[in-house]
Amino acid sequence: MDKKVIFAVAGSGKTTHIINSLSLDRRSLVITYTENNCHHLNRKVIEKFGHIPKNITIQTYYTFLYSFCYKPFLHYIWDSKGINWDTPPQFTLRLKRTDRKFYIDKNKRLYSNRIAKLVADNAASDIMSRLEKYYDDFLVDEVQDFAGHDFNLLKKICKSKIDVLLVGDFFQHTFDTSRDGAINKSLYDDFNKYKKHFLDIGLKVDTKSLSHSFRCSPSICTFVRENLGINIESFKNDEYEIHYLNGEKTITEIFYDDNIVKLFFKEHHKYPCHSNNWGKSKGLDNYKDVCIALYPKALQGFIDSDFSQLPASSRNKLYVACTRSNRALYFIDEKELKSFKSR
Repeated sequence: MDKKVIFAVAGSGKTTHIINSLSLDRRSLVITYTENNCHHLNRKVIEKFGHIPKNITIQTYYTFLYSFCYKPFLHYIWDSKGINWDTPPQFTLRLKRTDRKFYIDKNKRLYSNRIAKLVADNAASDIMSRLEKYYDDFLVDEVQDFAGHDFNLLKKICKSKIDVLLVGDFFQHTFDTSRDGAINKSLYDDFNKYKKHFLDIGLKVDTKSLSHSFRCSPSICTFVRENLGINIESFKNDEYEIHYLNGEKTITEIFYDDNIVKLFFKEHHKYPCHSNNWGKSKGLDNYKDVCIALYPKALQGFIDSDFSQLPASSRNKLYVACTRSNRALYFIDEKELKSFKSR
């Protein structure tokens, strides 16, 4: 059995690698976290085969968790009715992990962030047997999104007697499948410790196959390496300059240029322009030129050529923002855009 995790960089073709791994000869289950990624994978499969073959299943993580893992084995025992997506009440953390109230609210809905623990503790072997019965390959896109109890369940599933391929970018960890107290709270604090989780369960770790970006120019890759400390190289030869914008006329022209997306740390919708937030732009590869608005602490990091003082989550979102660009990359002090803000 071939079991491995590939750590990729932005724009290196993670989805393409997964699609190229699919064939008409093997039964494959592909899991990803978000609906957008799921739709994107479906489109790519249709582009390759002309349709969705019967031997290929693509699901969001929660569809897989609820429909494949929970319902066949535990639904009739726990008698639940749907999912509660809110954070469980604080008092539930004091309950025994065998207490029904730890997993299910008063309306009989499962707490979303604890479904993985429930099935891992009560049906792990059944889930693995079911995977082995119906599939030859288990593939996960954007594996860096798995957190909390979901990551623990993923590690158990990876021990199934089928081929496993996990693909993700550690430094694009900007969203979690779920959180629950201190469970895996420090999972994404250290890359080497994170890799060890996979080595410990017998997966091969590949950091070379997807280490070069098809999207980002060498200049952007150099900027990311030198300022964010993330090893990324480029397949491209065309160089584009990285500009810091100033001057009212230049800033106004860039702001109203819809060919240049403006990426804000948060609340991009308050600005009447073509925009998005740093983290929410993850997965988007259709931007040509990108202008990043820097809040005060990030601006200081740009001036010092050192963003180490930013929280890890903010650095990751900035990495996502920088690597959306296919061409030029601009930076601007967010304060310079306050006058454009919608009221």
